[in-house]
Amino acid sequence: MAFKVLLAETRGFCAGVERAITVVNRALEKFGSDKVYVLHEVVHNKHVVADLAVRGAHFVEHLDEIPDPENKVVIFSAHGVSLDTIAAAHDKKLTVIDATCPLVRRIHFKVQKAAQEHKEVVIIGHDGHQEVLGTVGQFAGPHDLIHVILTTDDVDKLELKTKSAIFATQTTLSIDETAKTVAALKEKFTFIEGPRQDDTCFATQHRQAAVKLLAESCDLVIVAGSQNSSNSRRLSEVAQNAGARSFLIDDCSAITPEMLDLEHVNSVGVTAGASVPEYIVTEILEYLKAHGATEVISVGPAQTKRVFPLPDSLD
Repeated sequence: MAFKVLLAETRGFCAGVERAITVVNRALEKFGSDKVYVLHEVVHNKHVVADLAVRGAHFVEHLDEIPDPENKVVIFSAHGVSLDTIAAAHDKKLTVIDATCPLVRRIHFKVQKAAQEHKEVVIIGHDGHQEVLGTVGQFAGPHDLIHVILTTDDVDKLELKTKSAIFATQTTLSIDETAKTVAALKEKFTFIEGPRQDDTCFATQHRQAAVKLLAESCDLVIVAGSQNSSNSRRLSEVAQNAGARSFLIDDCSAITPEMLDLEHVNSVGVTAGASVPEYIVTEILEYLKAHGATEVISVGPAQTKRVFPLPDSLD
């Protein structure tokens, strides 16, 4: 059967991801592939990581995996790392280059300040996600004064030990779901300080707004992105919550006839998470054209371009 494709104009790489990838490429050019190590996936996309590995970047999960550290460069991923990790890297005499997204770093500063002011901290986010681990690791106060929650149920169970507290959120959460948690948190703890709504970054907000437009008009929404990408997973969830079937896929090789269900699909929406290269989207569109797509229609406002400066050591 023939069907049309609606393509979200706002999709793919955000400024923080572009900066992080550029940091790795510049470091490879400056220091050479034998010296450049990246702590964790620089962004959560398997194709980006594979492409950078081909160029010579070495990805590790622990600083101890880096041989001869005094002659090596370590790059911190876009998600950020803890204060302990930063200190450990310097203790090993590694050359440190920080690719943490500036919007994530802004939250780090808030958590650091809260610790200095002896305030309790509530982080709304996915416990164990790399960004949340890095943010929690910015708190230099007692461990029992920082909490990670996600849902309104978590708010019900939460008990704060002080009357002086702030909250912050992971940058890649569902806007709608996070709003419910923030409202419940403010209602229960009327003294808590924080942003007016949340810390969800502008790129996440714009991509979620775009996927809602797709879901309004499409039977199926395909989201390009890796399973460990929080912002990509949220896009698929937002589409589902808006009433469309949705699948999160790494690339076109994951598309199946059952997924398309062409007997019941008249329109397919396509978008991509903030860490997805555009060539992945192009390959998905080519696959859909080869399997019955008659036209590709761009939907939504044009993507807002923003550029973050590189670290001084690479600029």
